[in-house]
Amino acid sequence: QVQLVESGGGLVQPGGSLRLSCAASTSISSGYGMGWYRQAPGKQRELVASITSLGFTHYADSVKGRFTISRDNAKKQGYLQMNSLKSEDTAVYYCKGWDPYGVDYWGQGTQVTVSS
Repeated sequence: QVQLVESGGGLVQPGGSLRLSCAASTSISSGYGMGWYRQAPGKQRELVASITSLGFTHYADSVKGRFTISRDNAKKQGYLQMNSLKSEDTAVYYCKGWDPYGVDYWGQGTQVTVSS
């Protein structure tokens, strides 16, 4: 079973940047996909970005051109670089992984607050 731990959240002003990290407890190089989701108060959890084991990426329209998802399999890490942050990006951000057998793993979440 894979355990995921997010870090890097915090308070940032509009227009600022943050880099979220997701550390996996085991190797994620063979067939594991990774993604970032977020959930704002009173809203449903939504997909922000995802990356397959082969490096193919997908982004929500709301973050295209501002966020970049990446992964370092050797370090067992996933990342979400967030630039030009807006107040509407405020949410708890969750890292999700999935294995080749279709089992999902979730981190505990990290708070991102964009406010002046």
